[in-house]
Amino acid sequence: MESLRIIENWPVGTAAAAVVRADGSLAGSHGPLGHRFPLASVTKPLTAYAALVAYEEGAIELDEPAGPPGATVRDLLAHTSGLAFDEHRAAAEPRQRRLYSNAGFEVLGDHIAKATGIPFGDYLHQAVCEPLGMTATVLTGSPARDGVSTVADLVRFAAELQAPRLLDVRTVAEATAVVHPGLKGVLPGYGHQSPNDWGLGLEIRGGKSPHWTGTRSSPRTFGHFGQSGTFLWVDPDARAACVALTDRAFGPWAVAAWTPFTDAVLAELDAPRSRP
Repeated sequence: MESLRIIENWPVGTAAAAVVRADGSLAGSHGPLGHRFPLASVTKPLTAYAALVAYEEGAIELDEPAGPPGATVRDLLAHTSGLAFDEHRAAAEPRQRRLYSNAGFEVLGDHIAKATGIPFGDYLHQAVCEPLGMTATVLTGSPARDGVSTVADLVRFAAELQAPRLLDVRTVAEATAVVHPGLKGVLPGYGHQSPNDWGLGLEIRGGKSPHWTGTRSSPRTFGHFGQSGTFLWVDPDARAACVALTDRAFGPWAVAAWTPFTDAVLAELDAPRSRP
């Protein structure tokens, strides 16, 4: 895909990107696919997927208590537990607003470790990485932000999100639907959003503006970006997903670069269907 070459113009040291179709085929790639990058918050979808495996295995329930009083596993995944951004303290009542919380995902990892008797990093490896063949992916610390991976590995995960093998398709559908609709909140890096729609560990584009995906992205687009200059999105309408990893922290450069990049990718994906 020619559109992927746009990453050569990004003001970063190293970047790699790939697009995978809903049928699991690789539409294109560019850059060092085996280079290992810190994921920052792109770790959260991996953590969420491991949580959903634990749910399907019966180790946890989505609506069981977890986190601050009144909160549940579902709330931790959907950023509605009321936990503060980076502190293990309640900053709001559960389900009153969308408070993006690294602390919530750390509590979630501890909760799963206690329920399964397996350290969360090991559980993530056994439940998600190993069966998907993600051999370069590791969790080095916080389940919220300390994943390390490659584009090659995340392409496998992006394919799984589109055609699940580890989870029932109904579980993934629930994870990519809005949890507690209508809640307002701040999308880090992009300001206040009303509503600020999220699924279970996956951000849902909806009608958000501004946003880190493209102007051509469908409202059903879901995924995550990370402060290490990384993102993964799935656009069900385009029947494709895109992964881009860099070695430069998120900032104004990413705000300026990511949207036109995604628009170019989506335009190229749509071109064969648009031809007479």
